[in-house]
Amino acid sequence: MKRFLIILSLFTFYYSLFTSEAQTLEACQQAAERNYPLIRQYGLIEKTTELTVANIQKGWLPQVSASAQATYQSDVTAFPDQIQKVYQQMGIDMEGLRKDQYRVGIDIQQTVFDGGAINSQKEIARQQGNVQAAQNEVSLYNVRKRVNEMYFGLLLTDEQIQLNKDLQELLGQNEKKLASMVKNGTAAESDYQNVKAERLNVMQQMTGLQAQRRALARMLSTFCGIEVRTPSKPPRGEASVLPLGGVSGGARPELKAIDAQLMLADAQEKSLDAALMPKLGVFAQGFYGYPGYNLFEDMMGHKWSLNGMIGARLTWNIGALYTRKNDKAKIQLQREIAETNRDVFLFNNSLEQIQQNENIERYRKLMADDEEIISLRSSIRRSAESKLSHGIIDVNDLVKEITNENAAKVQQRVHEIEMLKEIYDLKYTTNN
Repeated sequence: MKRFLIILSLFTFYYSLFTSEAQTLEACQQAAERNYPLIRQYGLIEKTTELTVANIQKGWLPQVSASAQATYQSDVTAFPDQIQKVYQQMGIDMEGLRKDQYRVGIDIQQTVFDGGAINSQKEIARQQGNVQAAQNEVSLYNVRKRVNEMYFGLLLTDEQIQLNKDLQELLGQNEKKLASMVKNGTAAESDYQNVKAERLNVMQQMTGLQAQRRALARMLSTFCGIEVRTPSKPPRGEASVLPLGGVSGGARPELKAIDAQLMLADAQEKSLDAALMPKLGVFAQGFYGYPGYNLFEDMMGHKWSLNGMIGARLTWNIGALYTRKNDKAKIQLQREIAETNRDVFLFNNSLEQIQQNENIERYRKLMADDEEIISLRSSIRRSAESKLSHGIIDVNDLVKEITNENAAKVQQRVHEIEMLKEIYDLKYTTNN
């Protein structure tokens, strides 16, 4: 039942992504992370780590080796001539060992105590997997910034398209008024043609904006793996509660990757201690061949025999002491490099937050004046329309005021979208 509910919830989530008319920035970021090919790397890293640890664990299994050899020696163990003469007088033929010797055997070794070497190797393998996963997360986190660029670019293009439509409508209205004035003889034909030409020019700009929007929408949809039809602009109320201060690094994946590198260094240092510990194991050897362990019997007859041996072996390799000092120094350097990288990241991250906070405040101040500028430009444009109707100004002055009003509206939308982008870039920088 639980599994069914999980499948149902996933189906509902994906269905909502594909069928909703508007997608939020968060939904696009989540979809992009799932769609990005690098997401499959997590499973590959985890599986590789599991296989590596499993192989290391097999170090506790008996190690079996089979061998076969044939040798010819320049000399072999033999009795002195005087003893051989005594044996001959007693009627015993002591042939001695043959110089050609053969054996086929099996050796079995079982580790009983390894001083923690196997466990330390497993821990190193796990930490190496964690480092790879953390580095993969850093690459995957950068996907958010790329989504931000395309998403807010699409939002800004939509705003420009809407303003272009409004401008076409306004020019169209004035075009109709001038057509009526030309018919009544109160305006020149050139005035009508001037406004019509300006409207056609704006229509050409619309063609470029629509092409730009199709390209951005297609890129964003391909990147996210969903069809992004209409991006949803975050409301200003939501934007105002986002963190705009502080210079802490937050829980960025880059810092987690550095922590993983430090933990790997700790595991490597522990393995140096394990390398100095003695190793205890038991073994068994058996072979079939000639000569065997009973040399006296093999001197009297050249027959193959079965031979075996069991025992325990304690080894202590003190050769690790030769390089221990340098090995520990190398690990310490790795730690210092990681800590330096942390300081560099936090320093750059702090500067980036300061710049983004300054940009947000700058856009807030600019937007505070945008509404008044638009209101004034609209009033001037309406006054120009009235003056043109009374023949006080020419059509060029009217077109100029219409263009100024539209430029003020475009500037307001640009400031708004750029401020929202800076806010969400700040969220990316702080991982909030």
